[in-house]
Amino acid sequence: MSKIILTNMCMVYDQENNKVLVQNRIKSWKGITFPGGHIEDGESLVESTIREVKEETGLTVANLEPCGVINWYNEEKDERYFVFNYRTCDFSGELLKETDEGDVFWVHKDNLRQLDFAEGFYHEEQVKWY
Repeated sequence: MSKIILTNMCMVYDQENNKVLVQNRIKSWKGITFPGGHIEDGESLVESTIREVKEETGLTVANLEPCGVINWYNEEKDERYFVFNYRTCDFSGELLKETDEGDVFWVHKDNLRQLDFAEGFYHEEQVKWY
């Protein structure tokens, strides 16, 4: 049986300005994504998402709404990935300019689909981000 990797992502939405927060990843899975990462042993799905968003953006999120699951199989590594996706417009804190994962920035929601996404990031049939 292949190894199972559990991960998360969260679309942080600024309703007032109609913008979403994205990250330009430079390490692995390069390109534009929403903040997120791996679920650590002992963490719930929501706890891990809150932690990852804080680490990668500096923002504290709350009231996460589940909006889908993406899964794919990496044949080279014999790993199956499950990405638990959330969205929220409840956030506070000061945005970091960048982390070792890449820079983070706000983009107008209408311009989101014009960005250079990481491979496999956008799965409209599997995730209803908005």
